[in-house]
Amino acid sequence: MARYTDATCRICRREGEKLFLKGDRCYSDKCALARRAYAPGQHGQGRNRKLSEYGMQLREKQKARKYYGILEGQFEGYFELATKKQGMTGENLLKILESRLDNVVYRAGFAMSRPEARQLVKHSHFTVNGKKVNIPSYLLKAGDVVAIREKSMSLDKFKAVIEANSSKPALNWLSVDRAKGTATVVNLPNRDEIDLPVQDHLIVELYSKYPEPSLTITQATLTIGGYSDDSD
Repeated sequence: MARYTDATCRICRREGEKLFLKGDRCYSDKCALARRAYAPGQHGQGRNRKLSEYGMQLREKQKARKYYGILEGQFEGYFELATKKQGMTGENLLKILESRLDNVVYRAGFAMSRPEARQLVKHSHFTVNGKKVNIPSYLLKAGDVVAIREKSMSLDKFKAVIEANSSKPALNWLSVDRAKGTATVVNLPNRDEIDLPVQDHLIVELYSKYPEPSLTITQATLTIGGYSDDSD
């Protein structure tokens, strides 16, 4: 599978912004972007070329994709799904990305980063509405309840993570009970409730250059809770 396996901090340096992919390290002086605030590679410090319009659109799309840890084909599928919903396509796209199970686990404070949340979900540590779900790309909807499995709550890992995130500010669209290890999706977030540092209208402009999205969503790519694919 074409999953990125190189140094994670290079991604933030490439985008020129913190994408918070390494948990606590991103908030410390060890953050690579704080120490080397330029693009990776031999010529990283000398890259000051002005981006073209297409270049800016591409960078915003790549930033959003890497922020949520999604492969290209899957991102295109989410965009097509967003175009079929009422409202603004860019905001719909971000709502879909935020409703992924691995993202909700991270937002609820049950993991220190999205990559860690994805791993914990795949290791079957969570349930959705009382049923075990191990698909990181499972899409949640308003009213769904995500919970840490009872046997997992006793693990030192979860105790440490919950304690570390105890002071994390609450989100309006999530109702979290850290003592019970549950998070209820009150509603999907509005654009001003999503702190993703990306200009979503540039992503829409990028895909509008093509007459049709290159990925067609079929019945095989749907799960009970929403959209998924083989790449998680």
